[in-house]
Amino acid sequence: MQITEAEASVLSSGHAPETPEGLLARLASMGIVARTVEHPPLYTVAESKALRGSLPGAHAKNLFLKPKAPGPYLLAVLEEDRQIGVNALLRRLGVPRGQFASAPELLAELGVRPGAVTPLALVNALPGRVRVAIDRALLEGVETVHFHPLVNTATTALAPQDLLRFLRALGHEPELLDLTAGP
Repeated sequence: MQITEAEASVLSSGHAPETPEGLLARLASMGIVARTVEHPPLYTVAESKALRGSLPGAHAKNLFLKPKAPGPYLLAVLEEDRQIGVNALLRRLGVPRGQFASAPELLAELGVRPGAVTPLALVNALPGRVRVAIDRALLEGVETVHFHPLVNTATTALAPQDLLRFLRALGHEPELLDLTAGP
C-alpha cells in the first residue's frame, strides 16, 4: 500500500517518502544489482516463510524501537529465526530501556507502515535520527539478503556488501552485532 500525500507530510525529514520505484532506481544508479519479486502482502516472518517459495539467501525480521531515554530510534535487523527478547537486545546495544515505536513514529521516521519495516527505508531517515544494528549472522556466508522495498507486497534481494554500501552512502553507519556470543 502506497503512502498517501497527506501521510507524506508527517515525515520528520520534511521530504516526501521515497517510492519503491525510486528506491530501486537509486540502487541501480549505485551499480547495486537488486532482484525484486512481487507477492501478496506479508506482515510476519511466518507469512513470509509460507509464501516465499524458493528465494535463496538470508531473510530478516526488522524491529523499529524507541529508547525510553532521549536518543535516536533503533532499527534492529535480525536473522529471521533469531530468538532474543527486546529488552535483552536493547541491553546488548547499551540502551537501558525501550519499546516498539508506534506506527505514526515509524511512518514519520522511515516512511513505511508496520509490516514493511526494512533497512532500505533508511533512504527516508535523516542521518543520526535512526541507529541501525544488523545481526552479523544475517550477512555472513550468503550471497543475497532479502528485504521489502518500502512496501510489504514485494521482496528485494541484494548482496550483503551492497546493503552495507547503500546504508553508508545514505549517511547511516550500520553496527554489526554478534548475537551468538554471550552478553
